[in-house]
Amino acid sequence: MTLGLGRFEYYLIQLDDKLLAASKTDNAAKYLYEHDARTTCFMLEGLCKLYAALHNHKTFTTLKQRFKVIEDTLGAVDYYDNFAKQFLINPEVPSTIRMYLEEQKNAHLIQLNIVLLKKKWINHDPLRTKKIRKKLRSVNWKQPVDEINLFEKLYTKSINEINEFYTNTGDSFTNIELQVHDLRRRLRWLSIYPQALQGAMQLADNVAIVDKNVQKYLTDAVIHSPYNVFPKQGNNPVVMLLNKNYFLALSNVISSLGKLKDDGLKLLATTEALQATQFLKADAALQRACTIHSVPNNELDNIMIDAKHICEDFFAEKNLEKILGKNME
Repeated sequence: MTLGLGRFEYYLIQLDDKLLAASKTDNAAKYLYEHDARTTCFMLEGLCKLYAALHNHKTFTTLKQRFKVIEDTLGAVDYYDNFAKQFLINPEVPSTIRMYLEEQKNAHLIQLNIVLLKKKWINHDPLRTKKIRKKLRSVNWKQPVDEINLFEKLYTKSINEINEFYTNTGDSFTNIELQVHDLRRRLRWLSIYPQALQGAMQLADNVAIVDKNVQKYLTDAVIHSPYNVFPKQGNNPVVMLLNKNYFLALSNVISSLGKLKDDGLKLLATTEALQATQFLKADAALQRACTIHSVPNNELDNIMIDAKHICEDFFAEKNLEKILGKNME
């Protein structure tokens, strides 16, 4: 089995186990949500994104979309479920808001159950994953050294696209979802690829701190985060090296933006629920949401200002460009 095929198989086995177990329940979508099938699909989607940019573009783009449908829907379930649970401990949140969020969560579970049956992910012989394996066996996989060279080019291209995206936001962020959240998503892919590739990317552990600007990002929480532990090199004969300090700086920014993004989305989820349940206009609903959560009426603006402050130094210091090291055999 080629390395590329083996990387997909690693996650397909996990997905198979979850799909088969889900098939035995009366709510397959709920089972997948509760057993973190989203992360498995995320990794498969990440592999598809990588390989679609390297070769067999049509095949991997099609597969990526199949995994993305499941991942996106589970993401929507998580969005509504997470805030519904958070709001339980806030007596200021009306019960109608929590009920609305629960209804939306259940609606997306129903939607996913329909997709799982229609696209033959469950309760069908053969399962969708068997057809996916057949497609993957027909791919023209490249040699490990060629793959690593292409991964490095793609990683560089992704960094350039992120820099361009950030530059195009101008002097300030104006939209939580389309700018702050989207920027974080793009940054996060840079940290997902090393996990998805199962050892083909490694951190250069022996890099001394020579850049005083990077030290502020190297907090204990970031240094000891399990998310920054890469899979071992294993049977990868050649790997792509990433500078550990600058990768940890990236992780710090992803985490910091994530906290701000969650604060902003909490207000937006509440606003959405108020519009749906109390028929308020958007501005009035947002002001009411701010009151419920005891924050200023301009809290979204404050969050976006804070996000910009986090990004300003990080991008000015060109930390993304400094992540890439040299290949090691």
